Formats: sequence, structure tokens, C-alpha cells
Amino acid sequence: MEVHRYPIKNDDILLIRQVAEDDAQAVLDFVHSISAESDFLSFGYGEFETTLAEEREFIRSCWASDNQLFILGLIDNTIVATLIFSSGQRPRVRHSGELSMSVRKRYWGLGIGSLMLDTLITWARATQIVKKINLRVRTDNQRAIQLYECTGFLKEGTIRKEIFLDGTYFDHYWMGLEL
Repeated sequence: MEVHRYPIKNDDILLIRQVAEDDAQAVLDFVHSISAESDFLSFGYGEFETTLAEEREFIRSCWASDNQLFILGLIDNTIVATLIFSSGQRPRVRHSGELSMSVRKRYWGLGIGSLMLDTLITWARATQIVKKINLRVRTDNQRAIQLYECTGFLKEGTIRKEIFLDGTYFDHYWMGLEL
């Protein structure tokens, strides 16, 4: 995948590229940081327990697969967004997978999520393997839902009581995009 540079709404330049094994510590630092910024994630502060060795192995596995992608969004060499698309390896499920994306809160509303999704969709089409992109999003995360719908994702179902946070259950929408 090529490296892409995009001007964003605050006049910064967003660089989108595939993750490298040398990025493992910076990715873990990013995940640790964003876990304290949003309740919309599936994990909270201190709950992401992946080791550096495990993260490096995960990055290697993404590079070795023809139907998985792990990309970073960077501004001034600092990670501001990540997107991971994971697919199965068996013939019956190689064509579909699930994405997860995070953007540092300071950069919400600048179009970074849209650029990351566009990069994924372009890559997925080029693989000629991936035909379906799925995701889960909390039903009260209106900004994310709007982004996904504008990108062409459709709500395909509701997963009840998917998240339990501070004594309250939250539902998720299951959304999908057919390519």
C-alpha cells in the first residue's frame, strides 16, 4: 500500500500508511492514551493488556495476510488514528471481516475517520478478495454512525447489552458495507 498525504480541516497534513513492526510501542502508547479519552471503545483505561511482543507479532501477521490491513494516521510523526481490518483465513470467510478504528479525541471532526475508511475501502477493492466490511458501533455514538452511513454502511442488526459500563448496558449496531 502506498503512503498517502492529505490536508485536513485544521490545515495539518495527515499521513496514512501501513503499520510497521517498529511502530509497535507507539501503537501501544496510542491505545493506552485513547482508552482514557472515550467510553465508546470496547476497553477502558488500563484494560488493554497486549504486550510489546504480542503487538509486534500481530503487526507481522497483518503484513503476512492478503486480506487484513492495519493502517496508521499520523500528524507530525505522531499517531492520531488507527484502523485495523481483520478477516478470517478459511475459504468460506476470507471475503469478509471486521474493522475497528480509533481517532484521538483532539482530532475528532477533522475528516480523519473518513480518510481512514476511504483508504480501507480502496485497499479492500484492490485485493479482489474482500467483498464485505463489517463493524460494531454503540447505538449512542451518533458521530460514528453518521460517518459510517455517509460512507455507505448499512445497519444490519442490533446487538443488545454488548457493553457494560458504570452500571449501564449499551447496545451496538452491527453495520456492513458490501463492495
